[in-house]
Amino acid sequence: MTLIQHTETRRTETPGGVMTTLASPTQGGTALALWRVEVPADKSGPVHLIDTEQIWTVIAGSLTVDLDGTKITAAEGDTVILPANALRQVHTEHGFTAIVTAQAGAKAGVPGGDTMVVPPWIA
Repeated sequence: MTLIQHTETRRTETPGGVMTTLASPTQGGTALALWRVEVPADKSGPVHLIDTEQIWTVIAGSLTVDLDGTKITAAEGDTVILPANALRQVHTEHGFTAIVTAQAGAKAGVPGGDTMVVPPWIA
């Protein structure tokens, strides 16, 4: 059993929001990463893809995901399952907080990009 105390979480700020890593391999986990995403009002993330499935549960506010050209809106209490390798972009009008999980070491990239990287909140 591994205990990750609140003081051991990692905070990563990007132009689109804040990701707080709650569990990951570098914190003693093995197969999954778990993080909180907090995004203020009127923000959109980049168009990108992830090489593994992600599960997002909205715990406050609402978001819209443009997933391969289909818009999905999720509000507080809703869960969205995003398939691997699907182009996505997350938008919010009023802001949101979500808990997200994915396979540890998942890689992200942009369309037409030459490289995929492991975002710091998944490592």
